[in-house]
Amino acid sequence: MVTFPDHYCQAHYEYEAEYLESRQRWARSHDKQYEHKYNTVTRYRNDDKREQYSFYRTRQWSRLREQILERDHFLCAYCQARGVITPAKTVDHIVPIEYDGELRADVDNLAVICGKCHRVKTDWERQYYGTGQGNELKQVPEIRDVDAVNVLMNRSDEHGTHQS
Repeated sequence: MVTFPDHYCQAHYEYEAEYLESRQRWARSHDKQYEHKYNTVTRYRNDDKREQYSFYRTRQWSRLREQILERDHFLCAYCQARGVITPAKTVDHIVPIEYDGELRADVDNLAVICGKCHRVKTDWERQYYGTGQGNELKQVPEIRDVDAVNVLMNRSDEHGTHQS
């Protein structure tokens, strides 16, 4: 039996501190203050970022997103470029809007992407375009072709975890 307020019996009490710490970590990650700080300090760190992310809350983006999901049949375009069929629900800017905001509503600059490809592509964009917090944008040619981006991002995936 466990005596309130403990979570472990005397035989397993050594795990109590670890359990409480994991609960605190979870609480911090789900805390409104944490989320507020993330949004105000990290996500909306300047006016450009605030404008970029506010676009994702517009009716225009909602309609574009649905249009692209339907066009691409809810399948990751980056996986398809490698001959793999992966269901996905995220719509990605091929050229990041942080690099070229003029392309944010261009349907030719949008493609469906799965979570795994999105993580690899985000890392590649940071290296190639210089996007992301703490980076400086580079003067490089925009790559608008999913197949070309796919080759480059998988080439730079140093661990090879994304290769099929």
